[in-house]
Amino acid sequence: MKKFLILLTIISLTIAPTLAFGRIEGVPPSVKLPKKFTQEYIDYITDEYKTVTNNQLVMVALDMLKGTDGDFSRKAILGYNLTGYPIKIEFKNLATVNKSYENFDAIGWKKRKKLYIYINPKHQNAPPAALAALLSHEALHQDEYNSLSEETYAWTMEAVVWIDLLAIYPDSNVETHPLVKRENTLKKLFEKGHNSPQYIKKSVYQNKGYQGLPITSPGFNEI
Repeated sequence: MKKFLILLTIISLTIAPTLAFGRIEGVPPSVKLPKKFTQEYIDYITDEYKTVTNNQLVMVALDMLKGTDGDFSRKAILGYNLTGYPIKIEFKNLATVNKSYENFDAIGWKKRKKLYIYINPKHQNAPPAALAALLSHEALHQDEYNSLSEETYAWTMEAVVWIDLLAIYPDSNVETHPLVKRENTLKKLFEKGHNSPQYIKKSVYQNKGYQGLPITSPGFNEI
């Protein structure tokens, strides 16, 4: 695992200019938050994250990454990434990007040197820890290239972060939510491989959505 994290740090990072977005959207009433995340605290952290999203549920998810293996991704989202700009995050009908993405949970996208993470709206009421794990994955995609190795790294990061977050916020394991089901599937694959990417890699290579991808991409060597 240490080798995996060291490899991630070779990505060049720069400080980004700030961006501003529209009206702040509150956390949906149906979402149960850990006690730490009072409205007062959420309003306090809004200044830190308003450059990347206007959605306070996403802000909570990002804040949960502090102190976990996903903090690398949190910093990348804030602008410490290959573009030097914050990554904008929003819930979006993915079919409007490409019909083939309609049922994806999220996608990373690059447009005119800027990075975006679009999350399927079906996850607008997901436990924020599950969203945090998902974002830790998507933030690793920082250019127009992709590969089987890059996806293996990203899925492994997601599994590791979900395990981290469950240890801190065990009530996040709401197994009826589809995003939590995804995270638990990755967790099981990671643990089946004795805390290695072995079975995650196998799943990635068998995924029809990744057919045609090269083995490697810039910054991601074969595992």
